[in-house]
Amino acid sequence: MTTQINLAPALPLEGRIAVITGASRGIGREISTHLASLGARLVLNYASNSAHADSLAAELNSRYGGSIDTPCAVTVQGDVSDPDAVRSMFDRAEQAFGSQAHILVACAGILNSKYPSLADTTVEDFDEIFKVNVRGTFLLCQEAAKRLPGNGWGRIVTFSSSIVGTLLPGYAAYTATNAAVETMTRILAKELQGTGVTANVVAPGPVKTELFFAGKDEEFVKRVAEMSSGRIAETKDIAPVVGFLVSEAAGWVNGQVIRVNGGFV
Repeated sequence: MTTQINLAPALPLEGRIAVITGASRGIGREISTHLASLGARLVLNYASNSAHADSLAAELNSRYGGSIDTPCAVTVQGDVSDPDAVRSMFDRAEQAFGSQAHILVACAGILNSKYPSLADTTVEDFDEIFKVNVRGTFLLCQEAAKRLPGNGWGRIVTFSSSIVGTLLPGYAAYTATNAAVETMTRILAKELQGTGVTANVVAPGPVKTELFFAGKDEEFVKRVAEMSSGRIAETKDIAPVVGFLVSEAAGWVNGQVIRVNGGFV
C-alpha cells in the first residue's frame, strides 16, 4: 500500500527576511501584514511609538506561527535619518533570523499638514521633510546596496507619491522629496544590475491613512476621490503591489515607478 504525503506548496516569500520602515502604521502596517502572509520574516522599524509596533509584531507572531526562538516579526526603534540607526535595522535581521536581509521596503515618510505655499514654507520645515523622506531613503538604500548583494538576490522598494505627477499647490517640499526618491531609486537599479537585486518605487495616490487625512477638509477629500476612480484607496490596495515587487516573479521589473492611484491625475 502506497502512502501519499501531501506537502503544502512553499509560500512565495518563505525564507526571505524583510526590513520594513514605517511599519507600525498605515501603508507600512498593511505591507508588513501582507508580506508575513506570504511567508516573510520581518524587522519592523518604528520611529517613536513602540506600542503600535509591538502590537503588530505580537499579532503577526500569533497568526503566522512565530515563537520566541523563531519569531515571524521583531521590532527595532530607529530614526531613518541616522546612519547608525539604519545599520542597526539590518543588524537586527541577522541577530533575529541568522541571515542577512533580502528585502528592504522603505515606507517611512512625513509631510507638512499645514500645506504651505513654497513662499511660506519655513527652512526648518523644508529641512525636516528632506531629512526623513530623502536622507532617510538614501541611507536605507545605501545600506541595502551594501548588504543585499551578498545573498545574490534582493529586492528594494522605496516609496514616493503620485503627487509628483499632479503637482498640487501646497506640496512643494513634499513633492520635491518624492521626486528625489524616484530619481535615486532608478539610478540605484542601474548600479545594482547583475547582482540579483532589483530596486523599484511604489507611488500611491491618495490612501486612507492618518498622513493623508491630516489637515484636510471634507470638501478636499471629496474632490480628490472624484479624481481617483470615485474613492480614496485603502491600504490593502497598495500592499499586494509591494508583495509582487519583492517576489521571485518580479525579477524582470527593475528601475520602475509604479503609480498605484486609481487613475489619480
